Amino acid sequence: MRRRIAGLAVAASVLAIVLFGLPLAVGVAAYLLGDERAELERGADVAAITVAADIATGRVPPSSAGIDITDDGTGTLAVYDTSGARLVGTGPEVADGPVRAAVGDDPVAGDTGGDLVVAVPVNVVGHPPLVVRASTPRSDVYLRAGLVWAAMAGLALVALTAVWVLARRYAARLVRPLEELAVAARQLGEGDFSVRGPRSGVGEIDAVGGALDSTAERLGSLLERERAFSADASHQLRTPLAGLRLELESAIENPDRDPRAAIVAGLAATDRLQDTVDDLLALARDTPRSTDPLDVDAVLEEVRAQWRARDLGRTLTVRCDPALPVTLASAAAVRQVLTVLLDNAAVHGRGAVTVSVRDAAGALAVDVADEGPGIEVADAELFVRRSSRAAGHGIGLALARSLAEAEGGRLRLTRPSPPTFTLLLPVQAPPAVTIMSVTNPAAIPASAPQ
Repeated sequence: MRRRIAGLAVAASVLAIVLFGLPLAVGVAAYLLGDERAELERGADVAAITVAADIATGRVPPSSAGIDITDDGTGTLAVYDTSGARLVGTGPEVADGPVRAAVGDDPVAGDTGGDLVVAVPVNVVGHPPLVVRASTPRSDVYLRAGLVWAAMAGLALVALTAVWVLARRYAARLVRPLEELAVAARQLGEGDFSVRGPRSGVGEIDAVGGALDSTAERLGSLLERERAFSADASHQLRTPLAGLRLELESAIENPDRDPRAAIVAGLAATDRLQDTVDDLLALARDTPRSTDPLDVDAVLEEVRAQWRARDLGRTLTVRCDPALPVTLASAAAVRQVLTVLLDNAAVHGRGAVTVSVRDAAGALAVDVADEGPGIEVADAELFVRRSSRAAGHGIGLALARSLAEAEGGRLRLTRPSPPTFTLLLPVQAPPAVTIMSVTNPAAIPASAPQ
């Protein structure tokens, strides 16, 4: 590609040189021919004046010696009479076309036998007209033009060399970042989402590199989200599936039992499973925060129903303050957070479980506590996402914290023993009260209370 760019630049330069150089070369040749004719005409005029002076003084034939008609002294000069005979000077013995045409008329310029010729008439009163003929070889003009053309060709060669060098340099500057972008794109295609596009100082290429960086970050985020969703789904679906399996196994082991109760319990477990799937899909799609007030009573009732369905033989106590602030949070997110906390209390805790909802001075607090031995893991490590196969609290608490933060809240371990987790949700700010000052009692509407 570098050679291609340099070749195109040189080809464009050659075309420009040809388009402008050929007319310039022709113009130079024409200029030199015109300049040579003008020089011949000046020399012939000087000789004509000398011849006229000789005739006026009675010197016949006149003299033309000592007159240089060209700068290099290569020209010839001669004087002819009306019969065409050469009287004096150097030139053809018999007058040629330009000499015959100039008898008694204006100066005549022409070409004969490879020479540039200028003929100037000499008219003296009382004497037959004469003609001064000045000439120089045309090859001398072409020699001078050839030297100019050689100089122009040398300059063109220097210009093409400079274009080649500059084109190679700028081609390397353009191609190198493109090659690096190709390598980065290849790495991105192989799954390396940490790759970043190079920066070259060229605006267009840097724009492509920035787009590649954005793509890599977006793909990495999407892949990480998909991985997190897979892990979250496997963790969160395990409990509802286990409950559904237990209901079905119980119905099979007890054939005398009314199947309707087992079907109802299975459908309830299926509904909870569907809710869990919907909640996880909403998390995976990164849906915006809810703008509807949270129905605390409905969420707590679902929590009670899920706990009763598990039939763990442990007591669940739900306490709720009578006057709670309004919070704009997703019921699905809060339900999933409480599900994770209750699963954690059921698996790792002991004794009775208590869920308390209270006003925490600017936030809605939900406490989940049990009578277990306590948690010795630090708060920073407790909510770290780990493999679902790892021992301990695993992925559930990390998911719960992510859900809480997505709603603008927080989830933390407020007391290690007995273990108590607290979910804090932001509350809706009360509307501002505008106090209107009325200075004119007549402006109060008639329907306003008095």
